[in-house]
Amino acid sequence: MSALPRAPSAKAATERDAMPDDQLMLAYARGDGAAFDVLYARHEGGLFRFVKRLLGTRLAAQADEVFQDTWVRIISARDSFSPQGAAWRTWAFTIAHNLAMDRLRVSGREVALDSAHPDDGDDAVPALDRGVRGAVDAAAHPSAEELAFWRAAGRRLLACLDELPPEQRAAFLLHHEDGLTVEALAASLEIGFETVRSRLRYGLQKLRGCMERYLSVLEQRA
Repeated sequence: MSALPRAPSAKAATERDAMPDDQLMLAYARGDGAAFDVLYARHEGGLFRFVKRLLGTRLAAQADEVFQDTWVRIISARDSFSPQGAAWRTWAFTIAHNLAMDRLRVSGREVALDSAHPDDGDDAVPALDRGVRGAVDAAAHPSAEELAFWRAAGRRLLACLDELPPEQRAAFLLHHEDGLTVEALAASLEIGFETVRSRLRYGLQKLRGCMERYLSVLEQRA
């Protein structure tokens, strides 16, 4: 009778925890299921938040399905992943983006974007996201009033994101929350560099107008 399979050693588990995403994906493609478990645990929250925010409030009920479809695609494509291409995170978030955008197109919510507009630079909303989400961290002992203000600002930012056209919202989330450069966005989404810049610019302009009340407070405190 064959021996029962042994559980991975603590050392092996520690080594996996320290492995970069790309190496975990390659290990999984070679048959290491535990490597996938680490990868999933590492990015489960970020991918789900991205999908949910990209779909917006009206399609929020479909976030679970799109999220699961994303991981199914990742699993199905494990043999084709190459670290010489996009980094794993960029690759995975691009899969999530494409699935979510397909769902938005089916829903009839996608609109025409990227009309001509004066270029006012990449910093149309200076420190918007870190201002809303990180201001409390800057104070050692924020008051109850400050906490309430920043929580309200955070809720407002999510509502403002929901009002953006899907393509602009996707560009903002991938660039400002998930750290993709404009060049990486253009490559992963297979669109022009200037198209990415314009989507970011228009999205930031709309967010600035939507967040005007909170941004004015930031400017007064600066």
